[in-house]
Amino acid sequence: MNNKPKYSIFKNSMYAIDGLVHAIKTETSFKLELFFGFFILIAIYFFPIELHYKLILLSTLFLIFIVELLNSAIENVVDLVTKEIHPLAKTAKDMGATAVLFSVILHILCWLFILIYTL
Repeated sequence: MNNKPKYSIFKNSMYAIDGLVHAIKTETSFKLELFFGFFILIAIYFFPIELHYKLILLSTLFLIFIVELLNSAIENVVDLVTKEIHPLAKTAKDMGATAVLFSVILHILCWLFILIYTL
């Protein structure tokens, strides 16, 4: 049997909002990234660089949020499947964390290259 509900743009949007609210309530890393992201967003807006650089920084900032949400989803599924400590469960969670780290490094590198190139 298919566990997929009938498609509705309103219902699907509500699922996305429910996921965002859940992440904000339960995921400390996501809350921290949103907190710092708010100030980074302000910096991107006011920083005197060309629009295409601002779009790169904005894209890599949102990439951090996206990857963190995917990492949290992986962690939830792993926790659903097993509560025991298993090497594959640890590996799945570690790889998700690595993806988040890489997205943060990418964002920092973009800032560095843009600052060096534009100054």
